[in-house]
Amino acid sequence: MSSQRAALLRLLEENDPETVRLVKEQLVSGGRNNIPEVESLLETDNEDVSIIARDILTQIERNAAEESFLSICKNFDEYGDLEAAVWSLARALTPGFNAEAYETRLQAWARQLKRRLAGAISSRERILELSAYLAGELGFHGNTDNYYCEKNSLIPNVLDTRMGIPITLALAYIMIGKRADLRIDGINLPGHFIARHEDVLFDPFHKGRILTQGDCREILAKQNLVFDLKHLSPATPRQILIRVLANLIYVYDLEENEESRVLVNRWFTVLANKSSREL
Repeated sequence: MSSQRAALLRLLEENDPETVRLVKEQLVSGGRNNIPEVESLLETDNEDVSIIARDILTQIERNAAEESFLSICKNFDEYGDLEAAVWSLARALTPGFNAEAYETRLQAWARQLKRRLAGAISSRERILELSAYLAGELGFHGNTDNYYCEKNSLIPNVLDTRMGIPITLALAYIMIGKRADLRIDGINLPGHFIARHEDVLFDPFHKGRILTQGDCREILAKQNLVFDLKHLSPATPRQILIRVLANLIYVYDLEENEESRVLVNRWFTVLANKSSREL
C-alpha cells in the first residue's frame, strides 16, 4: 500500500465530515490525474470509504465532461459536428453515459430503414416510409404529457423512451436518416421545430406528419408572426445546438434548478456569443 493511499484511508476512516469534505475537494480538484489513487480506495473493505471514492470518481468525470462540452461550445463553427456535440452534452449532464450502445442501436434501425426505402421513388414516398418505421413501428412521438422536462432535450433519453420535443425528435430522424443515406434537414420554424427531406416538410413531433406551406403559415399565425420562405431554410448545426441549450435553460428555470441553469447558461452564452461575433 502506498504511503499516500494509507494516509487517505486514515483520513477517510475517521469519518469526520469536515475532513471528508476537504479530502474530496482536494482529490476532485486534481481531476483525472487522481483517478488511479481514488480507484485504489475502492479496494478497501470499508464500505463508507468505497462510497466516498465512487462519489469522487463521479464528480471528476462529470467535471471533465462539463469542461469538454464547454470546449466544444468555444470552438463550434456554423457547420460543426452536431452529433458529437449532443453526445457530449448528454455526457456532461448524465454521469456514466456511454454512446457506444446507442450507436449500435442507431445502426440497426438504419439498416431496417434502408431496406424499407429501397422501393421508394419520390421524396414524399421516402418520408412516408421513414415515418411509418420511426413513428409507426418504433413508436417515436411527442411527449405531450411531460413536455417541459430535461430528459426531452437529451438525445439518449429520446432514443430510450421514443419520446421528446420537436427538436430532439427531429435530431433522432436526422441521425437515423444519415445512417440510412437519407438526408434530413432540421427547420428552425419559430415555435415548432420541424424537418425536411428535399422538397417535403414533415413534423417528427406529430409522428412524421407531412406539412404544407399553409400548415407552416398557421403555426406562425398562432404566434402573430408573418410567414416568410426564409423560415423554411435548413437550420445550421450551431443554430440547432443553441436552441437545444435554450430549451434546457427554460426547463431549469421552470424547475427552479439554479445549479443546472447556471451551468447550461454558461455553455449557451459561449456558443451564442461566438455566433454573434462571426455574423
